[in-house]
Amino acid sequence: MRVTQTEENGRVTGTGQLGQPAHSNQAGGMAGRAVAHRKILVIDDSSTIRRTAEIFLSQAGCQVMLAEDGFDALAKIGDMHPDLIFCDILMPRLDGYQTCSLIKKSPRFHAIPVIMLSSRDGVFDRSRGRLVGAHDHLAKPFTREALLQAVEACLPGAVPEEGAAVAA
Repeated sequence: MRVTQTEENGRVTGTGQLGQPAHSNQAGGMAGRAVAHRKILVIDDSSTIRRTAEIFLSQAGCQVMLAEDGFDALAKIGDMHPDLIFCDILMPRLDGYQTCSLIKKSPRFHAIPVIMLSSRDGVFDRSRGRLVGAHDHLAKPFTREALLQAVEACLPGAVPEEGAAVAA
């Protein structure tokens, strides 16, 4: 799997192997080291949403794994053991509510925070997500800032502050 690298102005300029830092660092701060080791799984049947989340999260120094649906995700969770999961609600075969419920029922993975992703941002959708164990809800389409704020809310210290250097 490949991730993007960016220049300071945020433009996508090249690719590197997954697991390698997406930024270079001259200062080498602690916040950057914490981010580089965060593993995030993004589950969405939309390749556009998956790719957008991958770019935003990789730019922040996170290791990102992608899954197209709930079955694909459940197979990858055991190998990756992510720190955080973003899960689309409306997916074929196994929807986001079912996927989240299965994750939360697992003694091995129940502590992993799950943030539901949906273009539907109503009270019903948020409540149903909470009932199956979701930590939060993020409306699509999301901005880079909203996505990183959601990560920071679940994993304090996971996203470097603006202007902080990211470890190489």
